[in-house]
Amino acid sequence: MSITAGSLYRDTGNFFRHQLVTIVLMALLTSFITMLIGKALTPGADQMQILGDGMADSASSLMEIVRGMSPEQQQVLLHASAAGTFASLVGNVLLLGGMLSLIPMVSSGQRVSALRAIGASAPYLARLLLLTFLMTLVIQLGFMVLVVPGVLLAITLALSPMIMTTEKVGVFAAMRTSVRLGWSHMKTIAPAVMLWIVAKLLLLLLASALLVLPPDVASVVINALSNLLSAIIIIYLSRLYMLLR
Repeated sequence: MSITAGSLYRDTGNFFRHQLVTIVLMALLTSFITMLIGKALTPGADQMQILGDGMADSASSLMEIVRGMSPEQQQVLLHASAAGTFASLVGNVLLLGGMLSLIPMVSSGQRVSALRAIGASAPYLARLLLLTFLMTLVIQLGFMVLVVPGVLLAITLALSPMIMTTEKVGVFAAMRTSVRLGWSHMKTIAPAVMLWIVAKLLLLLLASALLVLPPDVASVVINALSNLLSAIIIIYLSRLYMLLR
């Protein structure tokens, strides 16, 4: 059976359009959860002020700024970075799990709400959390070496969540299978993943336009828009894997 990117784009667009309300609600809900977790774990205003005092008069590079910080400031920076990373990871996993539950349930003719979809993903959220963490770590390491390895890893590992949840296999087995399928179907996966990466970068550039909003509101809106982009690529990859099985 011939699988073309054009047909996958049309299938993705049709699914997204018909489930728009549910997907938007899921994107907003997971974005709100991300913001709440971030606020709960981020250091208090007094500690952040300590961090801000050390950076206010510095125009150096990031590494020079960090080296010039006191141990207390470095600890606050590490705490804040870890809180933001963990909050983002949890939000992404909830969105991924919800979408991976929503797609087969809707395909089987069920009416599914955002909360029900996320709830249905509960049995494999822990494995998805580990898988997402490992994928993010490996891809980021690839980007640190050179841009090309990072992009290739993002493409070849893209099907891992779909494989793990559909085939009920382990994290590493899913990653190995995804790499094999990713190489075999590079022409189908690469354009969609590249568009997703570029769209995410453009969203970061446009985020400054939302600075007029209160910080919490701006955070929820930006994350929700980012989640919508992620939802689209999840639909695309899920549909592709359905055809490959």
